Amino acid sequence: MSEDQEEAKWNVAEWHGKVLIDKDGQRIGKLQDVYVDVENDEPKFGTVKEGIIERHLTFVPLGGIHVGPDGLHVSTTKERVRSAPQLKLHGEELSQADESALFHHFELNYTPLETESGRRLARR
Repeated sequence: MSEDQEEAKWNVAEWHGKVLIDKDGQRIGKLQDVYVDVENDEPKFGTVKEGIIERHLTFVPLGGIHVGPDGLHVSTTKERVRSAPQLKLHGEELSQADESALFHHFELNYTPLETESGRRLARR
């Protein structure tokens, strides 16, 4: 992969508004925000808006994401996303408790960081 391809792959600023597609090819929703790991600055979770009457943000793990011509392909299912914990945001960071709940729901390995907060919102 060339350096230009690698940069385009990880340019999260261009991901906003792109459609997230689950591992079965089902549309999850449009990406709202990206939360990155404070230790390595890699994308960990994205948010999509769900609901018709009471709209809320739902988190989607971005590990193993594949940037395709039709959207961003993630390695989880739409059903798993819909059953994820609904978290209230406090500023631009996730609390460690909320972060832990997300990691466990999506069956991801979780190691708390040395900081009080966990992943932070990437505004690029």
